[in-house]
Amino acid sequence: MPDASALTVPQELLILSAAVDTGIIEKLNEKEMSAVELAGHLGADARAMWLVTEALEALGYLTKEKDKLTLSQEAREMLYNSESQVYTGFSFMHRYNVIRSWMTLPEVIYTGKPHPKDKQRERTKYFMSAMSLSARQNSQEIAELCLDGNGQGAKVLDVGGGPLTYAKAYASLGAGVTILDIPEVVEYMSSFITAQENIVMVPGDFNQGLPPGPFSLVFLGNICHIYGEHENRELFKKAEHVLKPGGKIAIVDFVRGTNPTAAVFGVNMLVNTINGGTWTYDEYCEWLGDAGFYDVNLRSVGGRQILLAKKR
Repeated sequence: MPDASALTVPQELLILSAAVDTGIIEKLNEKEMSAVELAGHLGADARAMWLVTEALEALGYLTKEKDKLTLSQEAREMLYNSESQVYTGFSFMHRYNVIRSWMTLPEVIYTGKPHPKDKQRERTKYFMSAMSLSARQNSQEIAELCLDGNGQGAKVLDVGGGPLTYAKAYASLGAGVTILDIPEVVEYMSSFITAQENIVMVPGDFNQGLPPGPFSLVFLGNICHIYGEHENRELFKKAEHVLKPGGKIAIVDFVRGTNPTAAVFGVNMLVNTINGGTWTYDEYCEWLGDAGFYDVNLRSVGGRQILLAKKR
């Protein structure tokens, strides 16, 4: 039902994200400066810098001694200390970029096409951070479910698994993991894999093909909502081809018709993709069945939905 309490502007997110976007946070992490000095370094307006840094100080992200500004200890813990319990990194920047896309919704309603976006390395970094953080809480439990608790000797293909969260969970269970993702993601994320982890990253486009396998499990984490029926049908066929007999496919995604979130997330795909969306359980059953899978089960782990099916 309608919820008036949800109709508020996320001012703190917008202020902090703009401070990241313009380099304020990075500069004040490197050294303390006055608002005037900071404006000079960044080529920004002095009045705007004063107002924004005053707000960041009031919100607890900055501290000031005399006229010198620096990041607060709490902000450093949140943004830079990956061992801290309050660590988020810059994952919130993905939410900021999503809001920017959603602001084009009136235009998209008329055109049916997403507004063109600039592709930057920073966007890749923020997206990887957001996806990794969001999956962290339930990744181990999902990996155990998909491998029936025993990953020793299993070979897993993690399609679009660049954030590494699920791959590391599978590897911790003794599985060998192959990640297929786009070249810029592989380039950026490869350094986050340790020599002890049995994880290999392969650059490529899963619409063009998958690594040959054979694999015990093909894992599709938040992939199917990016594309429409044709692409998903073709992807399921490719997955069936690289699986060993009796192997499984696992799909983590929103299932339309099971909760309101899936319908709302469909609008997110409207403003961000050409033909993405969220799909019903019956649609998944049909597409998977036609690709050679059976026994499609819908499970839930910590609020995340997982579709599991076996190769005939």
